Amino acid sequence: MSLNEFDDRGDFGSLLDKNFKSTEKLEIGQIIEAEIVSISGGYIFIQLDGKSEGIIDSEELKDKDGELIVNEGEKIKAYFISSSNGEKIFTTKLNGKSIAKDLLKNAFESSIPVEGVVSKVIKGGYEVNIGDSRAFCPFSQISSQRVENPEDFVGKSKTFKITEYQEDGRNIIISSRIIEDEIKQEKIETLKGDLKENQIIKGQVISFEKFGAFVDVKGIRALLPISEISRSRVDDIGNFLKIGQDIDAKIISIDWDREKITLSLKELLDDPWESAKTKYIDGERYNGVVSRITNFGVFVELESGIDGLIHTSDYKSDARDRVFGDNLKVGQKLAVQITSMDVSSRRISLKEVVIAEGIDSNSKYFDTNEETYNPFAALLKGKK
Repeated sequence: MSLNEFDDRGDFGSLLDKNFKSTEKLEIGQIIEAEIVSISGGYIFIQLDGKSEGIIDSEELKDKDGELIVNEGEKIKAYFISSSNGEKIFTTKLNGKSIAKDLLKNAFESSIPVEGVVSKVIKGGYEVNIGDSRAFCPFSQISSQRVENPEDFVGKSKTFKITEYQEDGRNIIISSRIIEDEIKQEKIETLKGDLKENQIIKGQVISFEKFGAFVDVKGIRALLPISEISRSRVDDIGNFLKIGQDIDAKIISIDWDREKITLSLKELLDDPWESAKTKYIDGERYNGVVSRITNFGVFVELESGIDGLIHTSDYKSDARDRVFGDNLKVGQKLAVQITSMDVSSRRISLKEVVIAEGIDSNSKYFDTNEETYNPFAALLKGKK
């Protein structure tokens, strides 16, 4: 779950942990924790001190499909908002049904969350309807996440805190970002004891950027840099990952001060360079595939994670009638010969072996008949 996708219960569960008092003498805005004793007639009944009970509108604790997310016997946390006909009324947040105008001041003074519907975009922010009242939410306070299109929030219900209450409720300023930031900070404090560098964790891919992918890790967004996705060169993240995909990754760094967690998939893959010294031999011919063309040479992938370089001078030595780069394209099969190796520096120098069809039947690591399984041939098939 990403930071801007909280369910009704998760929004406030951690925030309601603060300053619990006895229920013997309740004050408006007081936070209590109580057991659900029954669910009936659209209400949730909670056990207070002694034999008294409190009630909560069951609509507050339903998911997007209208299903209750709590059961009898569970403990929940709620705010006391009023008494009516001897009944004590509680809420997990003030919404359109429970929020009379005279409660807004109490919500402001007691920091009780309120639910509102974003009605329209206005100068500097949004107009938000909270029950029968109108409030203003600045653009910067609508979310802790980057907002690409302000209109996306119009018509949606969000939870806010009242940051200013003036002129008897005629001037109300609210913030949803405050709630998201508080929840995020509490999650970080919890995760500080759970997450450590070099730990293998589970996460879900939530978005792509040019520099990598963001992964949700227990409600916190972590970065998977493009260089840490595979041992092979990654030009298109979409060829390796999908949005919504569940992955196992290794934590390679944590910076709690900057709220930054960096992950790696590459660290969980075998390093092909560890066997390169015995697998590849100076002077031997091998078949590869063109992985990148630069102004100083051609990179040829010998296997996933191992590239060698044909320098421009070596390319021309066996192809004097060609202009460098002509007749080459990424994905093209090529016969090459190793001219030097430095495994410690992860460098292999190559030169092209001119073969009529581009590959050498006498070279290693390419099955020209493709009748038997060959890992490198399988890799080439996948690149077509």
